[in-house]
Amino acid sequence: MPANKVSFKTALQDGDLKAIRSIPKSDLHNHCMLGGKASVINRFYGEKLKPFRADKMGIEPLNRWIGEVYAPFMKRPHAFEKAVEAAFLQAKQDGIRVLEMSMDGFFGSLFNVSPERAVGSLKHYHTLVAPEIDFRPELGFPKTLPLRTILKHLEPFLAFNYFRSIDLYDDENGQPLENFRELYRFARKEGLKLKAHAGEFGDAGSVKKAVEILELEEVQHGIGAADSPDVMHWLAANSIRLNVCPESNIKLKRVKSYKTHPIRILFDHGVKVTVNSDDALLFGAGVSEQFLRLYRSGLFSASELETIRLNGLS
Repeated sequence: MPANKVSFKTALQDGDLKAIRSIPKSDLHNHCMLGGKASVINRFYGEKLKPFRADKMGIEPLNRWIGEVYAPFMKRPHAFEKAVEAAFLQAKQDGIRVLEMSMDGFFGSLFNVSPERAVGSLKHYHTLVAPEIDFRPELGFPKTLPLRTILKHLEPFLAFNYFRSIDLYDDENGQPLENFRELYRFARKEGLKLKAHAGEFGDAGSVKKAVEILELEEVQHGIGAADSPDVMHWLAANSIRLNVCPESNIKLKRVKSYKTHPIRILFDHGVKVTVNSDDALLFGAGVSEQFLRLYRSGLFSASELETIRLNGLS
């Protein structure tokens, strides 16, 4: 039977990664500049980037790797465009059909990439590499930036009427969430879907607080919610989807293994969850590999993973 005729459940049961990749999936938590596999970046770089290894739990090892290893690459001519191309190539290979991939709105000021160049590159490589993908571009900003700095860098991007959602990431405790109320109210008025990282390393209370203060429609990660049945039931009752990244959680030492990942607890409490790549460049796994690992670990049945796959396409 041809790979594209095999069902998702059968592909999982057979351990057929090629077939899994051929079946439509979503990637709703993907950071564009870190979205391509290292093999593609290495070909352009002409040497292998030093692999990412976290020496402790948290976001600090990731930021250190970006500063020490990746930033020098990004200063090379056309490296920005190659990173965008690599992200779309990865999504295409992974069978992604709905892609909510974020562009860091502050990135350009660090590497001399104008909003025009950023938007032009996204449009060009979407059309060139993967026009079949329903691409829903997203703008993201580090939580450590002052509000006025974010607003200053947000508005030029909004002029293109191109982006569909907003995200906040980096250190969860970078500053109080209340500081971003104005930003998220403005983003809502501009028609953007409201998303933010919460509960990646924080607890259940931090997830609920982020949703309430910023009026979020979706949470990136959110796995801290698994510590509280009350918060999980509240998320389910309010139809707040969590865009989970199992490989990222493991590689950043938040979770020990697939077998113990709290996505199972969230699912069992009725929370709508999806599986996403986060940063394929650092963590090495696309959405397809993660679905297969979740199945092989015994955490989910093939039928349950089919439900999770469809969550992202609905």
